[in-house]
Amino acid sequence: MDVGFVGLGVMGQPMALNLARAGTPLVVWNRTAERCEPLRAAGATVAADPAEVFRRAGVVILMLADDTAVDSVLGRDTPGFAANVARRTVVHMGTTSPGYSRRLEADVRAAGGRYVEAPVSGSRAPAEAGRLVALLAGDEAAVAEVRPLLGPMCHQTFACGQVPDALLMKLSVNLFLITLVTGLTEAFHFADRHGLDRRLFLDVLDAGPMASGVSRMKASKLLDRDFAVQAAALDVLKNNRLIAEAARASHVASPLLDVCHALFGETVALGHGGSDMVAVLHAIEARDAG
Repeated sequence: MDVGFVGLGVMGQPMALNLARAGTPLVVWNRTAERCEPLRAAGATVAADPAEVFRRAGVVILMLADDTAVDSVLGRDTPGFAANVARRTVVHMGTTSPGYSRRLEADVRAAGGRYVEAPVSGSRAPAEAGRLVALLAGDEAAVAEVRPLLGPMCHQTFACGQVPDALLMKLSVNLFLITLVTGLTEAFHFADRHGLDRRLFLDVLDAGPMASGVSRMKASKLLDRDFAVQAAALDVLKNNRLIAEAARASHVASPLLDVCHALFGETVALGHGGSDMVAVLHAIEARDAG
């Protein structure tokens, strides 16, 4: 049977394209139909609706924005849900709360399906290059079935145990990413406001032990004030919220995250939610005294 892919947004479209170009027999659907056209050109079948994807595919990958979108595609809490998921493997690659994923797994299994949690670490550029990192959780047999399918999209995969440990791992990684990029942006702003040569500052940073693929990618965007989206500020704010909720539920302190949460809330309020996460620079600039 075909592999299904639903959700062709900033991340999902390049991920699905990598599958199609690798020869995976793919059937796709997206709420905004024109996002399907590059997949059609790459040889994928474009379904008329999500139900057609489930009818044709034994494994269905969901790369959707939130739990509401996932529930809508699955037909959850409707008679169509069991028909969609029975005898199929549902692969949840988006980022939602761990609690939601745990409940969804229970519902899929009760309806006779299999469920794999498979969030990815990476933004648009790694998605385009097939260099994402996948974190998998679920029944061992289901994980073993799904893992090879991810090869064209992900250069590494890690089995994290049972649901929702893959999402908890993703949130842990994202906590580091958010604080790292916010710290880089604040340091860049500090150097700039003190009249330092901004390129020299970034060259010094790049020569030292703190340099990384993330710092290099985001530094060039800061230097050019390039806010074209790779990881949108609004999505970062959503991840902030998910991490904060998980921390509160477990009575875990997250002081750095809390500061970043406020800053990304201000970034979105200033109208930069659709910009790359380095647009947090606008919120930092707005806090300048005087």
